[in-house]
Amino acid sequence: MDHLPIFLDVKGKTIIVDGGGTPAARRAERALNAGAKVSVFCPNLSAEFDTLLMNANLTYFPRAPEQSDFIDCVVAYGATEMDDRDEALYKMAKHANVLVNIADVTHYCDFITPSVVDRSPLVIAVSSGGNAPIIARILRARIEVMLPAAYGRLTKFVGGFRETVMAKLKTTDQRRHFWENTIEGQVGDFFLAGNPEAAGIRLMEDLNIAAAQSDTPQMGEVYLVGAGPGDSDLLTFKALRLMQRADVVLYDRLVSPEIMTLVRRDAERVNVGKAPRQHTMVQEDITQMMVTLAKQGKRVLRLKGGDPFIFGRGGEELEELAANSVPFQVIPGITAASGCASYAGIPLTHRDHAQSCVLITAHGKDGVLDLDWNSLINPAQTVVVYMGLGSLDILSQQFLKHGLDPATPAAVIDNGTRSNQQVVTGTISDIHQKVVNSAIKGPALIIIGSVVTLRDELRWFTESDKSDHKMTLHAQETL
Repeated sequence: MDHLPIFLDVKGKTIIVDGGGTPAARRAERALNAGAKVSVFCPNLSAEFDTLLMNANLTYFPRAPEQSDFIDCVVAYGATEMDDRDEALYKMAKHANVLVNIADVTHYCDFITPSVVDRSPLVIAVSSGGNAPIIARILRARIEVMLPAAYGRLTKFVGGFRETVMAKLKTTDQRRHFWENTIEGQVGDFFLAGNPEAAGIRLMEDLNIAAAQSDTPQMGEVYLVGAGPGDSDLLTFKALRLMQRADVVLYDRLVSPEIMTLVRRDAERVNVGKAPRQHTMVQEDITQMMVTLAKQGKRVLRLKGGDPFIFGRGGEELEELAANSVPFQVIPGITAASGCASYAGIPLTHRDHAQSCVLITAHGKDGVLDLDWNSLINPAQTVVVYMGLGSLDILSQQFLKHGLDPATPAAVIDNGTRSNQQVVTGTISDIHQKVVNSAIKGPALIIIGSVVTLRDELRWFTESDKSDHKMTLHAQETL
């Protein structure tokens, strides 16, 4: 994050705007909307100032600003597009210890003006850090479409009950849980449906119930969420919603940093990641921690790479939760087989190559590789191996020993779906040496079967490191 996002209270405070064109008018308008007293300096104003001049909080000076104008000023905007004047404004602002922003001159900016979605009192600001303002504007336009104006009124409505809720519910967690349940429950539904009276009645009913139960320990809940193989865009909407509700997050080593940034910022985070022969915390301790935290009334997010029910030990954890009567929700994630294969351009099934797909793990309960090799030797089948990078040499030998054609294609996908994804291809007889030569470290997924040969044909349309230009050229060539 290049800049600290803040919202500044400027009600009744002076803001200077130097300029008379469209950029100056937009800055003056935003400052007036925030309740500031705006001083505009420019010999000639454009027609866009006609309505702004009628605002009692705007004072117009048909001249350039002077040092004395900065007394009691909190922010100064320069929008003249005149280098000498911009530099003078910047120096005067610095002399007066005033925050300054000169339009399109980044080295004269103490802050960046974001694109704003205004649903007052709900305000959303979007910034590209000055790198690509057009992207921020595009995103703002999308949010404008998605966010109904009623959410601004809902914000004001629930704000009217804030003091009452604070008086009845004593702890921060109690209040936060109440507001989450209220806004996402029937109160929010009633209000957005145009029935604020019913919403107010239901809110007070829910508040009285919550207050009556506030001194009684409440059972929490566990969210068992699949985070997918790495790309944060692959998360489900429900996963994102619950990630923002959690009080405590227990996360695995395979959960990418990009996904962790989407977790509620003030949630407690506990790394319970496990790697082969290197466990941060053993499984039994992880499960017991989930139970203990839930019994303390916490909302526990158990965040797992891939899908929790596919080699994620989710079933084992839920057995213990059920035995302790702990409520839980399971939110599936895109498993590594599907996500990594797709991003690498390798279909797991194909009419001409594979009519079935088998998912196996090379890591057993006691670290012992014990597989039904005869069932895996099928030329019309794709075999996907999880957690097999460290056992790839043994895997290859066993496949060959049990009769698999040495020329059978194989691929190892390292850090699949992520920006640093690498794919090594070969045959079952040479894939181990190629992986050794590549020095990849994992996490990695192994795919064995003739579908791997389709990668050269399909990868241009799937790999994130290929530019749109190259993809377009390839499409033209195939046509």
